[in-house]
Amino acid sequence: MDLRNNFYMNIKYSVKTAYNSLLSNKSRSFLTMLGIIIGISAIILIVSIGKGAERLILDQVEGMGADMLVVRPGKQPTGPSEMANTLFSESLTKGDIEALKIKNNVPDLVSIAPAVVVTGSVSYQGETYRPTMMGWSAEFMSDMLNIYPERGTIFGDEEIEQLARVVVIGTKVEEELFGEDSALGKNIRIKDQIFRVIGIFPTHGQAMFFNVDEIVLMPYSTAQTYLLGINYYNEVTVRVSDPDNIDRAKYDITATLRDRHNISDPDDDDFFVESQQGVIEQIGTILNVLTLFLSSVVAISLVVGGIGVMNIMLVSVTERTKEIGLRKAIGATDNDILFQFLLESTMLSFAGGVIGVLLGASLAVLTSIVLSYALSDSWNFSFPVFAALLGVAVSSAVGIVFGLYPARKAAQKSPIEALHYE
Repeated sequence: MDLRNNFYMNIKYSVKTAYNSLLSNKSRSFLTMLGIIIGISAIILIVSIGKGAERLILDQVEGMGADMLVVRPGKQPTGPSEMANTLFSESLTKGDIEALKIKNNVPDLVSIAPAVVVTGSVSYQGETYRPTMMGWSAEFMSDMLNIYPERGTIFGDEEIEQLARVVVIGTKVEEELFGEDSALGKNIRIKDQIFRVIGIFPTHGQAMFFNVDEIVLMPYSTAQTYLLGINYYNEVTVRVSDPDNIDRAKYDITATLRDRHNISDPDDDDFFVESQQGVIEQIGTILNVLTLFLSSVVAISLVVGGIGVMNIMLVSVTERTKEIGLRKAIGATDNDILFQFLLESTMLSFAGGVIGVLLGASLAVLTSIVLSYALSDSWNFSFPVFAALLGVAVSSAVGIVFGLYPARKAAQKSPIEALHYE
């Protein structure tokens, strides 16, 4: 019982001594913790933003509906660096669309709409704006997202077949080009081509991967012929008759396109078909990889912070040499001295980790508010509990690892030499 009481007394005394020592040098203690604070807060901020981005994107993808499939050209990307390859692949053409429309090939197909991405700016009487431009089917998009023009109308299959130079635009585009005037019926210029505005979407904000307020939507055939000069598509969206038939439709689409492209080995596929769940899983994987990479880069600052802790503890050992000698003279062991200084470095790092978590969470809340305003959409704040606990644990471990050398230096001092140190 006496041994247990002595142990608890030593622990209590060590904690009190460490606390008083750190408190007596508040500025130095804070500067020592700064590297840890910055590292942990940056990690919390990055992980929180990553989770918020994932939730926002997944909400948009889920808005597509469970009865949707997306066919994209090129090899299925396995990472962020390969995503751009799908935009430049030329493997999906008009012949593929016609083949998929044949009832015997894909019995569950209800409607299909290819899409192309257009880059550049639009102008009207000297005013210029750089919106999101897409060649797609306005009817398909409106039905899928339940977004119809607030003013005017949408274009349909007839305009697509006739390569009509018409567009439906968002409210932000109208505001930037026309100010307070109405854009309906006016002509705008895109890459030296004249397009007539036939509809204005209502203010909506983010939908799927674009902002409806900033969109210029035109027939895909028109975009291919007059703006891009291409005969392929960047993606094809398919709606099936029933969500329960999604896997069967995916199989039929894959079989039809392999037959069209003379592909016998699945490894040679120059396209890939994604369901809503597949897109969700892929986006989650990509965002997790990016978050992990960025967190790993930021974690380097924890090493820098650990070196700072070690340097300050070495200075502290030198400054308190006489104290070490006095404690050893009255019976303190090497282990008591080692534990004392190791406890101080751990307390410093632990406090830095806790402050870093609180600071990172505060910055994440502020960032979510700013992003919600900037994106005109709800950006949910997500507090990464696991990352916070891991951050505090890692910061404490940093204190132990980088505090061990100074603590050993203190423990190895000779009590006689320490008492005579000036």
